[in-house]
Formats: sequence, C-alpha cells, structure tokens
Amino acid sequence: MFRLNRWQSGTAALMALSVTAGTVAPFVVAAPSFAQTTFSDVSSNYWASPFIRELSQRGVIAGFPDGSFRPEEPVTRAQFAAMVNKAFQKAPERQPIRFVDVSTNYWAYSAIQQAYSIGFLSGYPGNSFRPNENIPRQQVLVSLANGLDYAPGGNIEGTLQYFNDSSNIANYARSPIAAATERQIVVNYPNVRFLNPTGTATRAQVAAFIYQALVSSNQASAINSPYVVALQPTTPTPISVTIPQGTVIPVKYDKAEKILVTKDETAPLSLTVAQNVVTQDGTVVVPAGSQVIGQLRPAPRGSQFVAQRLVLTNGQEYNLNATSEVITKTETVRKGTSTSAIIRNTVLGASAAAAVSAVTGDRAIATEEVLGGAAIGGLIGLFFGRNSVDLIAINPDTDLQMTINQNLLVSTR
Repeated sequence: MFRLNRWQSGTAALMALSVTAGTVAPFVVAAPSFAQTTFSDVSSNYWASPFIRELSQRGVIAGFPDGSFRPEEPVTRAQFAAMVNKAFQKAPERQPIRFVDVSTNYWAYSAIQQAYSIGFLSGYPGNSFRPNENIPRQQVLVSLANGLDYAPGGNIEGTLQYFNDSSNIANYARSPIAAATERQIVVNYPNVRFLNPTGTATRAQVAAFIYQALVSSNQASAINSPYVVALQPTTPTPISVTIPQGTVIPVKYDKAEKILVTKDETAPLSLTVAQNVVTQDGTVVVPAGSQVIGQLRPAPRGSQFVAQRLVLTNGQEYNLNATSEVITKTETVRKGTSTSAIIRNTVLGASAAAAVSAVTGDRAIATEEVLGGAAIGGLIGLFFGRNSVDLIAINPDTDLQMTINQNLLVSTR
C-alpha cells in the first residue's frame, strides 16, 4: 500500500482515453494515433520535449484545446491511471475492486479499475483511491516498477546512494525505485543526482518516466537525454570486504541520555550502529541497526568503551577490536542531593548506583537492577560514610563513538 503526503489537487486535464481490457499479450503498446505532437508551450529545446512528442504520437498523453501541453502542471492519481492504461496493455492479475471515493460515473472510473487489476496502482486503507490527489514522483516510479514486475538485481542501498537525497525516499519505495533506477526509468531534471522523491510529479516528468518504462520493456527506442539516470557498470561485489583500521563506527544508545559509572567500574554495555557503514562504491558492510557488544572499563582518569563483538542485522557475528575515546567528565553526587534529579533519563553502573545510594541515603536505589542487570546491594558498604562521590558522566550521543583498532574482515553475503 502506498503511503503518500496529502497534496491539494490541481486542475484535472480532461482526457478522452479509452481502456482496452482483456487477455491480450502483456505489454502490447497501444496503436499510434494522429494526436497533436507539438505544443505552444513546449519548445524544441525543452528538456522533456522528445518524451512528450513520442507519447503524444502514441496517444498516451494529450494536450489542451488551446494548443498547450502545460508541462509543469501536476498529475493526479486518476490522470496517471489513464496514462498507464494507454501506455501498457497487460493481462489482469487481480480482480478489480470498488473504491469508495470513485463513483461509476467518474470520468476515470474504468481507467482506475484497470490500473488496479493489472498491478500498476493500489488504494489506501478503507478502500479509498484519492483520485484527485496529486501523485508524488516516488509513487510514479513505484507504480511503474511494480506494474512491470521489476525487482532490484543489485544492492538496494548501494543503488540508491547515487541520489544525493536518497534519505528522503520512503521505506516502501526504496526497493522499487532501486529496480526502476537499474532499468533506467528514472529521469531527473535539472540535476540528475537529485531525485526529489516526495515532490509532486508534473506532466512532463510523468511523460519521461512512462516513456523510459516503455524503453526498459523493449517497446520504444531509447532517447538520448542527459537526464536519464544511467548507473555506471560496477565490478562484482566481493564476497568479503575489509573495514580498515581507523574507521569510525557511529553508535547510539536509546535507553538513556546519560550513563554514570565510577572510575574503577567495569560495566557491560550494548550499543546500536546509528548509520550504515559503506564502502566507496556504496556497498553496505555494517548496516544501521547492527549491535556492538562490549564493556565500559576503567581508563586513565576516566572510563572507556571497549567493543568485543559486532552482530550484524542478518545475525552474522564478528570479534571486534574497537574503542571510544577516554571519557573524563565527572559529576559530583553529594549528601542530600535529590536522587530523582540524578537518575532522570540516566542509566547507572552497579557501582555508581551503590555510591548514589550510600551518599544520598536513598536505599530504594539498592533494590533496583542497573546496567547489565547487576545487583547493587552488596556494593553499598564500599561507599558507606562518604559525603560525596565523583562519577564519570557519559553522553552516549557524543562520547561513545568508536574507532576500529585493527582491520576487520566482514562478509557482504
């Protein structure tokens, strides 16, 4: 199911588009028409002019009575359904359904039914279609990839790294857009590396996408355009990759905003990789969400995280030699201090929890399980009688980023 931002509907271009249903062979192009192929507002040097001209000749798109094409106007979901049905004739793969917001006398009723049944478009929860909603660029690409049954052949994230704004691609759209990119369906103007996935698709952009989809399925001749995304061939992905010594692994700790330990304390700690670690060619070698398992250990004048194991999201596990910088910032806990202020959004090591309990006199802390599940009751006596204690204060967002101390060989399969 598509998840889309809501847009205000633009003026719907009325199109007299017929829909041919039946069991004809998949991907048969509609017969060329004698439609208008030149438009008053599409100059010969306009970036999308050849795409518009070819699709107009095929009868997939049409202009307006005043002789214009209005290339920058948005395309609605209903209009896109009509275009898809004119461009591709494909055997139905599922039964059409009645959408609650598409009446039988709606101008694009048949086109929407057909686009659904052949697998190019789907609806929203509640059986709605939102026919007058402007369609985003990423949904157009997802529709074409899904309708043509394209699946990515390479590494999805590696392919999407081509786009400078790949982080803006919705999760549902990442795999289909990678497939569309591999098939050279994507056309980006004016910057070929800027996808603008959430932007509203214009009539010119949709014309380019659909024409390239026809090219990808051998139903049209390629147009020489500098705005067609054509990935450079890459060497086969190696079975394993060496992550070199000195590589920084960005990590996060979601359980608390602060960690407190004593200077001589060793405490178990598991961290989450915050961002993908990738090679220069975009191959993801350590996916975000992988786990780094290790310990906080005493270090000169402070504490340091020492990694022991790396567990990737696919379950692969490696011994890891990596450490953070030594953390020397301290926080002093004094007698009479409110423990609620100390432990708010904070995780304590067992020794630190015992120290806080002994100094403040708050024995309730002694009943708690702390970092790593250690019990602290037996440690309180070590701090009995103190009026204050200095604890190492660790900010997980900045203090625990670690550097690999020796080359790490990981499998990419």
